[in-house]
Amino acid sequence: MRLEILQSCPPVIRDFLTYNETIRGKSSRSVEGYYLDLQTFFRYILLIRGKVPKDLEFEKISIESVDISLIKTITISDLYAFMVYCKEERQNGPASRARKTSTLRIFFKYLSVQTHQLETNPAELLESPKVKQALPKHLTLEDSLELLKSVEGDNKERDFCILTLFLNCGLRLAELCALNLSSISNDDTLTVIGKGNKERIVYLNSACITAINNYLAVRPREGINVNDRNALFISRNKRRISNKTVQHIVKTYLQKSGLGDMGYSTHKLRHTAATLMYQHGNVDIRVLKDILGHANLGTTQIYTHVSNTQIKKAVDSNPLANVKKQ
Repeated sequence: MRLEILQSCPPVIRDFLTYNETIRGKSSRSVEGYYLDLQTFFRYILLIRGKVPKDLEFEKISIESVDISLIKTITISDLYAFMVYCKEERQNGPASRARKTSTLRIFFKYLSVQTHQLETNPAELLESPKVKQALPKHLTLEDSLELLKSVEGDNKERDFCILTLFLNCGLRLAELCALNLSSISNDDTLTVIGKGNKERIVYLNSACITAINNYLAVRPREGINVNDRNALFISRNKRRISNKTVQHIVKTYLQKSGLGDMGYSTHKLRHTAATLMYQHGNVDIRVLKDILGHANLGTTQIYTHVSNTQIKKAVDSNPLANVKKQ
């Protein structure tokens, strides 16, 4: 969590953010998201309670004065009024409002259950707006093969290995960049550090093992920055490869394979791996959850969508499919 955020927080919010990062193991990105949601909420509360001048620009309202005595006055009506404000004044869509709802629930539960600073939880019955679940965008099997075939150039072994791990293991971008030589075990498994520093074991298939071995045979050994010698993937500057560099690599080969203007990205390769395993490998959704490192099965359920081909096959399998009027 960034120092400037901690410095601008009132103690009650700072303690909440620290608790989530250190005790619950939330990532810095998630904790900063909590902060931004709470900052917006308390700016709104200070404004409607007349604690700041009405003509003060919303984004300039400081929340440093927020304390537990103010928080104790907040009711569920205030929470719903805030959601209306977010929808009407800030043009927040259902997904954005659902995230803010989640943050408020977590915050008030922390104050009432974890620290007992509140006797009642005003957010306990706060309902979240319904969010239409979009199907994850992914490459087809044919697209994936074209992407892999497009790899060439001086770093072809490294780049092919990166794409292979994305498409076979469903790694997140940060997980791939954080891989070390020591992450690879002799039993053909990969130790991956996921969100919240949670460790999981990924089993490597034949394609991954071959790609890793081919890359290791040409991986730079000399001139690597002293802090990055254990890094699996090395950049041309002899440092651990960065998120930005991997994103550029993926974008380059998407362009080469004719998939450059279709909205694909490194994260879409993760979606592709999950979808291919589910649709073509008949992988159980609970197993897929563990492979992807999801905390909740609900997150993985999105991959249970079926393709048009599967729908057609299901209809064609009807025993009456070929019965025609004589």
